[in-house]
Amino acid sequence: MSITTGPGTGTTGTGPGTTPAADGSAGTTALGRMRALARAELVLLGRTKGTLVAALFVPLVLPFSVYSTIDRVDLEEQGLSVGSMLLPSVIGFSLLFAVYSSMVSVYAARREDLVFKRLRTGELRDAEILAGAALPAVAIGLVQSLVLVTACALLLDLDAPSAPHLAVLGLLLGLVMWPALAAVTAIFSRSVEGAQVAAMPLMLASMIGSGTFVPLEVMPGRLASVLELLPLTPIITLIRGGWTGDLPASEALGALATAMAWTVVAVFAVKRWFRWEPRR
Repeated sequence: MSITTGPGTGTTGTGPGTTPAADGSAGTTALGRMRALARAELVLLGRTKGTLVAALFVPLVLPFSVYSTIDRVDLEEQGLSVGSMLLPSVIGFSLLFAVYSSMVSVYAARREDLVFKRLRTGELRDAEILAGAALPAVAIGLVQSLVLVTACALLLDLDAPSAPHLAVLGLLLGLVMWPALAAVTAIFSRSVEGAQVAAMPLMLASMIGSGTFVPLEVMPGRLASVLELLPLTPIITLIRGGWTGDLPASEALGALATAMAWTVVAVFAVKRWFRWEPRR
């Protein structure tokens, strides 16, 4: 991937391996610059077949595994149904694969290809570079979540959410938190391949322990209290509570505080330790 910089340069085009010019001429405002960077990133994402397949199709397959698992759990005793259990899980999978996993690869690849280093020589600010690169994955995660929610609601005959503001809040928090966590994870990787390895611990912990496969209500109290601190757990809690309408205000505030804490810590870590050049 290459970027043309220097006086009087515009953009390097929209062909393979191109990005907006580093002088920021593609957009005179922060929004315009991020939009131009996001368009170029979307083109590159479409050419990265492995990342695109994982982002688009894995979240569509995993719900079948969840359904076979939760079908063996006595959900009625916990005040849950298959729909209220499965629906937040599919959103969680979309956040993990379409947003987090794909963005870890993107951040690592753009750093190793010196794209970020070149972009920083122009008007683009650090936050604009990271946010612009994340916009395509965030858009895919949002659309995918809406499609999966609609499919679950229709196939499982779910009623409308009792507290839609909680569900919307949970989804929006997830779409902000997980790109930031992806940037943090990219700090610890030396290559694109290493980025995927670095992402696995948090992904596995979130998939197993955040209530996607097994509700926290059936787990031992102390273990459930620890698992509530995982970054995906508050998102699942808010979305599920938004649908069932039985989430107490204290638990909703606790989930919100946990999600905000993860986001703030992730943003701080990125500002403090994110590497803009390859790790040699």
